[in-house]
Amino acid sequence: MTADRPPPPDDDDAALFRAAIGPVREHTPEPAAPGLQRPRPRPRARMAERDEIDARGEFRRLLEDGPLEAGLLAGDSLSYRRDDVPPRVLKRLARGQYAAQDELDLHFANVTQAEAMLRQFLGEARDHGYGCVRVIHGKGRHADGTPVIKNLVDRLLRHRGDVIAYHSAPAAQGGTGAVLVLLRPR
Repeated sequence: MTADRPPPPDDDDAALFRAAIGPVREHTPEPAAPGLQRPRPRPRARMAERDEIDARGEFRRLLEDGPLEAGLLAGDSLSYRRDDVPPRVLKRLARGQYAAQDELDLHFANVTQAEAMLRQFLGEARDHGYGCVRVIHGKGRHADGTPVIKNLVDRLLRHRGDVIAYHSAPAAQGGTGAVLVLLRPR
């Protein structure tokens, strides 16, 4: 210890600390630069937001313009599986060997309502940890004979990352008017 400092008492930690660091001077804050009084806004992924809006708009426009690609017919079966899903899983799904844990009925919904309802339903099913759900889209036809809601369901399910496979339900569970969907485990 230096000669100009008194020895610190052993029982007071704060006094011991002050004695160890010595004299201090107060720091005076510098005045803020003009124009920097407001905090900066949080960064946003504006390009990703714009891409998402453009993709949804394009999707809606294509649905309103008519069938996409080849378009499904009312009696066509829906069927899809990801590459990492074994074919036997899709066969079991087609036979109705997976029990649906929840169900969504899209009858009487227009395209916009059906899309919103399906997105919300799948999100909630994923959050609840459901492995298999049934979506009833019906066999309803547009004026040109195309089942609009069925095509919407097919395209939306195909592009969701949490959907690993889906197939039209067996006849006893709705046939080509419903689809059984397998969701990726959480």
